[in-house]
Amino acid sequence: LGLVGLFQSKSTVRLKEDMKKIAALPLNKQRDTTCPKVFGVSLLELQQQGLSKNGIPIVVWNIVEYLTQHGMTQEGLFRVNGSMKMVEQLRLQYERGEEVELVKDGDVYSAASLLKLFLRELPDGIITSALHPRFIQLYQDTRNDMQKESNLKELLKELPDAHYCLLKYLCQFLIKVAEHHVENRMNLCNLATVFGPNCFQ
Repeated sequence: LGLVGLFQSKSTVRLKEDMKKIAALPLNKQRDTTCPKVFGVSLLELQQQGLSKNGIPIVVWNIVEYLTQHGMTQEGLFRVNGSMKMVEQLRLQYERGEEVELVKDGDVYSAASLLKLFLRELPDGIITSALHPRFIQLYQDTRNDMQKESNLKELLKELPDAHYCLLKYLCQFLIKVAEHHVENRMNLCNLATVFGPNCFQ
């Protein structure tokens, strides 16, 4: 919950404009003919392969844009699992470098499940394993909230750039999801319960 609050006021307009230019191209035009993996590889590797921009993997940006337009009021968003068959089909399309149209090829729950799958399969998670003990120690700290928030900001700066950018982008999106909690039944506590295991492996 503290992570989400830190990023609440940051602007993503320029990032969105950059990503839209990339996302407008079919994925098979964005990568070379060897079709490098999209799932289960590090954020740095995705950057090196040209499959991310400003630290945001293109597959994540595509899913978030789709859910922002079509899923914000869907009850149980991220809590209700999508069709395993459809999730696997979408994953294979991304892995093969095919153009994926989530509006046509997927649905809200499957796209949400695909996003969680991507995060789970990051080799070192969004919150890198080396920092896990310090995040847990900070959570258990009994000092006042202002001091904890200050310490949290400092700790976040130690994340690798690509991990920080993705975490920031994800938190900004989850804030928007929580704003529709009356319809989707996903307040910040519910979202934290779902995404905690996907961020801390």
